[in-house]
Amino acid sequence: MKKSVNIKYFLLIIFFVFNSFSVSTSIRDKNYGAIDTEKTLDKDEPLVFYPEEATLKVNHKLDSLFKRFNKRYDFHGSVIIAKKGKVIFKNHYGYADFKQKSTIDDNSTFQLASVSKQFTAAAILILQEDGKLGLDDKVIKFFPEFPYQEVTIRQLLTHTSGLPKYFWLAEHKWDQDHAPSNTEMMDMLSKHDVQRFFSPGANFDYSNTGYFVLASIIEKITDQDFGEFVEDQIFKPLHMKNTFVYRYEQDDMKEGQLDGYRVYRRRWHAKIGGTVNDAIVGDKNVYSTTEDMLKWIQGLNSGKIISESTLAQMYSRGETKYKRKVPYGFGFRIKDDENNKVIYHNGKWNGFTTSLMQYPEEELVVITLEHSNYNSMKTLNQKVKSIVEANFSLPID
Repeated sequence: MKKSVNIKYFLLIIFFVFNSFSVSTSIRDKNYGAIDTEKTLDKDEPLVFYPEEATLKVNHKLDSLFKRFNKRYDFHGSVIIAKKGKVIFKNHYGYADFKQKSTIDDNSTFQLASVSKQFTAAAILILQEDGKLGLDDKVIKFFPEFPYQEVTIRQLLTHTSGLPKYFWLAEHKWDQDHAPSNTEMMDMLSKHDVQRFFSPGANFDYSNTGYFVLASIIEKITDQDFGEFVEDQIFKPLHMKNTFVYRYEQDDMKEGQLDGYRVYRRRWHAKIGGTVNDAIVGDKNVYSTTEDMLKWIQGLNSGKIISESTLAQMYSRGETKYKRKVPYGFGFRIKDDENNKVIYHNGKWNGFTTSLMQYPEEELVVITLEHSNYNSMKTLNQKVKSIVEANFSLPID
């Protein structure tokens, strides 16, 4: 009798465990945004800074550098630098609004431009790990009318698809009085069937079109707006409270959201308005802060978003169908000359100039966001790295 009761009790436990798993899985399958984030997310931990005495020298050098670039080269932006997961330097320089003379602060959000692509890539990899797609799936699996029938998701990620520029379509073929959405631009691609640059997989050619198509696939699979999906799956889990996707003419401007500027006659700063290309997401249009971007890269690297093995693919150079390596992984540019690997991305759009640099050997991250058409980000990054190397050493525990 006692043995029979124990068996029944064991079977009852198995039933409840299986039933709970089935329910949670079905909720996730039906709606990726249905997770109760208040109960499932880790506590928001503040960024960790090195002790002040350990960073006095490097802070002085870096602050002098950015003040000089602000004065001489019209740099108006934010920067954060971290080594081994701890912040060495964080500051803001210049104006948020040139007319009002308000200054940039922790709540100022920058258009990331092409640095946005890493979120699109991560979202695709989340869906891949969840079994919703395969990297070698063709786009026509999700959009049967897509005219470039042999193009795969992997080729979109690595810029080897050969797709034409959607900017040209929007600027020459779009005849509505609003900027086209992703859905409308996908229809445009199908309708006009513009000649591709090369056969899928044959070469590397940096493609904004590929990343807007990836975002469109995400929307098709999840039945969510791209912005909602990345907020639920990335921004909220990592407590990126000042990060969001913005679509021109569709979304309201948020408090702290910056405009991009250009210098007019070497003196005046003129706001840059939206264009016919600015409602498209996936290739651009994520807004964020340096602090949130550091949370992002630390969360990504620590396995909070995708697995270690998937991250290794993200950070590895892709290749053409002829097995030639290309300088791009999934959402990141990859430079690995002479074993000195750099994982990075830069962006430039409508007055915003952005950069996220990772130096794995040094465990160094440099994130710089700017909004007045600054043109020497590569030079600035080189100077920053040199200053850190010459003026900062890890404190002895």
